[in-house]
Amino acid sequence: MAGDKENAYTTLQVTELPDRVVVLLDRPEVRNAIDQAMVDELHRICQSLETHPRILIVAGAGGVFASGADIGQLRQRRRDDALQGINSSLFVRIAKLPMPVIAALDGYCLGGGAELAYAADFRIGTPSLRIGNPETGLGIMAAAGATWRLRELVGEPLAKDILLTGRVLKAPEALAARLITEVHEPTDLMAGAHALADRIASQDPLAVRITKSVFHAPPESHPVIDQLAQGILFESQAKLDRMQAFLDRKNQPSPASTLPSNAEATTEETKP
Repeated sequence: MAGDKENAYTTLQVTELPDRVVVLLDRPEVRNAIDQAMVDELHRICQSLETHPRILIVAGAGGVFASGADIGQLRQRRRDDALQGINSSLFVRIAKLPMPVIAALDGYCLGGGAELAYAADFRIGTPSLRIGNPETGLGIMAAAGATWRLRELVGEPLAKDILLTGRVLKAPEALAARLITEVHEPTDLMAGAHALADRIASQDPLAVRITKSVFHAPPESHPVIDQLAQGILFESQAKLDRMQAFLDRKNQPSPASTLPSNAEATTEETKP
């Protein structure tokens, strides 16, 4: 993700940090609508994070997350384009990234933009957030994950309300439905995303990666996969070091226990 022309991004702003990558969707002229170029560049981000796993924070520039897929391109697509799963294959890849994905949502988060957010592990928003899937009003369906991810996230009744009536949720409704878990003022949104990333980064990275994989494993694979995953972690040096550090802290006398009690202090003070 170097800054030279060969690796430059035209639809994204990308910032690399040691333990995370921050990506801003940046097509202000169309409210960050997702077009083929953005899809291709997000695939490049995924390739990098699959090779060098880090937390991913996705947000939108200019007070908008993403207004949807680029309607100009979408109108020209036909059956063969739909069967390629242009957006859905990207969002599946994002959902399967080794480390957690945080979507920081401001303003419009509609259609394909909402489906991108549904693929994240965490969603936080601002009071101006508007999130939903109005695709049926355009003669199509939300086919990049909303028909199954949204039901898992908010339950069948609300998912049908969003998908079949084009209902768009405001921030309080999205928070009540747990579609988002935090609300921040726009000026604090990225700080909130980084605070969440900090909490993730304080955990053992291998334990986080394996836990995410096991969480999304098919139900029929449990409990065998849990036991196998735990077997891997039980052999890790991080497990030994972190547990030893916990025991060392637990066995250290607290400052309060080294001080004399009030009765002892009084006795000492009254001794001749």
